[in-house]
Amino acid sequence: MADQKQPKSKYTLDRKIPGAFEGETVTRRRAMVVAGQAAGGVAAAAFILPTLGFAMGPIFEKQDQPWQSVGKIDEFNDESYVPRTITLVEGIGDAGKSTVYIRKYNPALDTEPRDEYNKYIAISTLCMHLGCPVRFTAAAQRFICPCHGGVYDIVGKVSGGPPVRPLDRFYTQLEGDAVVIGPRFSVNSELRRFSPRDPGEPLDGVGQYLYPSRPSMRKIKGTS
Repeated sequence: MADQKQPKSKYTLDRKIPGAFEGETVTRRRAMVVAGQAAGGVAAAAFILPTLGFAMGPIFEKQDQPWQSVGKIDEFNDESYVPRTITLVEGIGDAGKSTVYIRKYNPALDTEPRDEYNKYIAISTLCMHLGCPVRFTAAAQRFICPCHGGVYDIVGKVSGGPPVRPLDRFYTQLEGDAVVIGPRFSVNSELRRFSPRDPGEPLDGVGQYLYPSRPSMRKIKGTS
């Protein structure tokens, strides 16, 4: 009968490892390598985990912007915008407020179908490049970003500069003779509605798949 292969000894001295000591099962070199790898892993985790938490936290943060009145219907026209201040986040004072530009739906300007949520058009002032505040210039009939030269036409579509998509909008409804504004939504170049995306996230072509909606965002009829 052929000799069975002897099991390998767990002791480094029996395995004839240079520098081994009697009774030693792990070499000092191996112990130092393992300790170094463990320390490196702890150091990497100290940097990576907070970064992942910061990046992914907003994805699951519930955002529920309140519906709020912004004025009477006769305060707005269908040719130009009227600025109003609204609350985006309640309970944090001025930090939770923003400016929105509002006008009445105009069939000569607005190509998207009219429905219960856009009888009045409400445009966000958040630039879709890096999030700087834009201003509407009535003389030029343009929204202009002073930070990096982003320019949008009267309906909020990009007409120049680095922005990757049109300006975001807000849902609007009528309550009696008052115009009320609800949550923000994003649009692509055809003004198709999407649940809110961050600045710098395109929604045309593959962009709508590369930057999917957040699971915490409440969807309203007509959004993707």
